[in-house]
Amino acid sequence: MLKALHLSHVYVACGTTDLRKSIDDLAVLVQEQFHLDPFSPALFVFCNRQRDKLKLLHWDHNGFWLYYRRLERGRFRWPTDMHSQTLSISPRQLQWLLDGLSLEQRLAHPQVTAHAVV
Repeated sequence: MLKALHLSHVYVACGTTDLRKSIDDLAVLVQEQFHLDPFSPALFVFCNRQRDKLKLLHWDHNGFWLYYRRLERGRFRWPTDMHSQTLSISPRQLQWLLDGLSLEQRLAHPQVTAHAVV
């Protein structure tokens, strides 16, 4: 489902978020605390304290989507950067995070932008 989204950015809320928050509460958090536009073509990702639940907020031309993910076993490898409230990541890094991996996969092949066929 998420692979079909055409997003310009993915923002992760570092640390924990109270996931009892509704769509409106999360949109206000994005706007007032993170100083970002909740109506932009971006995905905003939030995690609970136990790191076993996520909420993903996304604006689609006439309303918000709210995705909810709960793990039955295991934990997300969630960033806890205390110097930043949000972290901008790539869609590829989001997939790693959703798969239970770290955001930094040192053995992953880097993206190559080709300019000519040799």
